[in-house]
Amino acid sequence: MENIFNIRKEKLKIFKQRRKAKTKNSIDVPEGIYTTCSSCKEMILTETVTSNYYICPKCMYHQKISAHTRLKMVFDHQKYRVSYQNLETSDPLLFPGYMDKLKLQQEKTNLDEAVVVALGKIDNQRCVVCVMDSNFFMASMGSVVGEKITRAIEYATKRKRPIIIFCTSGGARMQEGIVSLMQMAKTSAALQRHHQAGQLYISYITHPTTGGVTASFAMLGDIILAEPKALIGFAGARVIETTIKQTLPEDFQSSEFMKKQGFIDKIVSRDEMRDVLIRILRMHKVGK
Repeated sequence: MENIFNIRKEKLKIFKQRRKAKTKNSIDVPEGIYTTCSSCKEMILTETVTSNYYICPKCMYHQKISAHTRLKMVFDHQKYRVSYQNLETSDPLLFPGYMDKLKLQQEKTNLDEAVVVALGKIDNQRCVVCVMDSNFFMASMGSVVGEKITRAIEYATKRKRPIIIFCTSGGARMQEGIVSLMQMAKTSAALQRHHQAGQLYISYITHPTTGGVTASFAMLGDIILAEPKALIGFAGARVIETTIKQTLPEDFQSSEFMKKQGFIDKIVSRDEMRDVLIRILRMHKVGK
């Protein structure tokens, strides 16, 4: 027994010596110089990632970006005006700790809610753009998110402008219960009025888009675009497999799978995003 302890003690000593030598010879890299890809886990120069529209050059995975980063990519000269910033949830269920968590999210992300509504020009054409931000409560759809998007749609309808919504979401916000689910009907009704007025709605789906957002405005676009390899669905794959007692395809609920099934019109990489939007807007403008 004593011999076993001596062997383990010696191994521990060797391990500590190696770790000390490794630390001594390592080079201190300033924080922020490198970014780790969320998909392939490669270490890439942050400057390379940002200059490539936050797309990993190794595996082409589209990294998560903030709402304002995307807005700067879309609008002419990166100029836009943010609207509907003073809306606050009434906490309809008086959900324990919800308001504290909401305040924490606002401080952490510097956003008031999980969607940003912006007005500006794309190819010199006035547009309304909504961008959901997954950094805020996983872009869950609460009453304020639904109200902001509805007001944006109604503004676009009244001013006869196209609206573009960049969707991402974990689904309805459970802390607001049925009030959150009501936003599905409210946003869908507003889009129907927008459609009847003959105006264009482009839905651009990003990773991930699930739950009530998928079941409402995300899939109601006149033209539906999606980023590569984005997760798009309502219920989770495991829930569906358990329910139907069948094995699902490996690419199930990916944007590529949804394209094959006819649910989306085109898969658009982020570096082509603005150019594709400009072409669609120009086609819609013909004859007007």
